[in-house]
Amino acid sequence: MRAIAETGFDAIYLIAVINIGILMIRRCEGNQQYRLFGSMAVILGAGDAFHLVPRAVALCTTGLEDYTAALGLGKWITSITMTVFYVLLYYVWRKRYQVTGRSGLTAAVFGLAAARIFLCMMSQNQWLSADPPLSWGIYRNIPFALLGLLVILLFYQSAKEHKDHAFRWMWLTIVLSFGFYIPVVLFGDAIPWIGMLMIPKTCAYVWTVLIGFFAMKKQNAAREEKRN
Repeated sequence: MRAIAETGFDAIYLIAVINIGILMIRRCEGNQQYRLFGSMAVILGAGDAFHLVPRAVALCTTGLEDYTAALGLGKWITSITMTVFYVLLYYVWRKRYQVTGRSGLTAAVFGLAAARIFLCMMSQNQWLSADPPLSWGIYRNIPFALLGLLVILLFYQSAKEHKDHAFRWMWLTIVLSFGFYIPVVLFGDAIPWIGMLMIPKTCAYVWTVLIGFFAMKKQNAAREEKRN
């Protein structure tokens, strides 16, 4: 039952988020903000697929223990693509609120992203091991959490300042995603059921993508109305 439910949920998520991303790229009408958003969604779904597809195969066949290497490799790839996701989201913020300059802020974003990727590349993570060290799970997520916090603050302040109704909850989606993710990092191995928090975490990311998608649809509809 668990295998069917989890596999079904993951399949719907991957198909939905990748298709939404492709639609945004195709229908952005030259708007760089939404082209970035669509690319972000495709990277999110494609990256997660490297972990979720082997997990689905494992659950539906001989079990997770027999797919340790594939799951670890997928988790490593997902860790990298999620970092890229937040860098692109930063650029969505810059495009949406027409931010120029602020090279120090951009340097901070790239510095945190580079630190995260560098730590993910270290052999001490033991990605392919059945028992990877918790300490390195914490180390590599420190710059990731700081990157997320920075993006949260940027969207919160800018949406409030510009009275941006469409993006008013963007900051909250990121807060929720990290709120559900951090307990999994810290306690997932010791308390297996904590891993269930990855489901609401995934839903938070879907919410993030839908915010951009519906904002694009509203803008395109308004533009079409003006043409007519």
